[in-house]
Amino acid sequence: MALLTLDDIADLRAYERERDAFLDHVIAIKRRRRVAVGPIVSLVFENRDTVRFQVQELARAERMVSDTAVQAELDAYNPLIPVAGELSATMFIELTSPAALKMWLPRLIGIERCVAVQVGTDLIRAEPEHAHAALLTRDEVTSTVHYVRLTLAPEEIDAWLTEALAVVIDHPNYAYRTGLGAATRAELFGDLEGR
Repeated sequence: MALLTLDDIADLRAYERERDAFLDHVIAIKRRRRVAVGPIVSLVFENRDTVRFQVQELARAERMVSDTAVQAELDAYNPLIPVAGELSATMFIELTSPAALKMWLPRLIGIERCVAVQVGTDLIRAEPEHAHAALLTRDEVTSTVHYVRLTLAPEEIDAWLTEALAVVIDHPNYAYRTGLGAATRAELFGDLEGR
């Protein structure tokens, strides 16, 4: 997938005209790209459209009008766009109460290193996205958002359409797996092919 450039980010007035339709489009693709793993964690597998939406919404919220400001966001978020043979995901620890945050976040330290995709009998481990890992990893508590990347070998990509697939979290304090349905399987196969 091609990285986003300044030309891909609409100015504020142009974005307002397209925003409703683009939002509907992104919501539809995120339905196929979101995978809940257990009761409090979900992963959204990113692609060019989801990352463009993130940058557009940041530019809109922050009223960014300079190319320099928008380029800084592109530099931060372009690494989330997967290349052929990879999947990239934003992992959310979905907690809403202060009590739940206080209980879970210290218990889930290192969860970003306990994510994998199972293809048949192969377990492909995710790696934290390098640029964000230093900002999000702490010794005493984890963040509610992590960025992870998975790299699949050619034979694992070949098996993607025929083998059983699941997203697995095997953290000592949070162990769950979720099988991938047909729509998600097909959607993510496009990422692996570089579409």
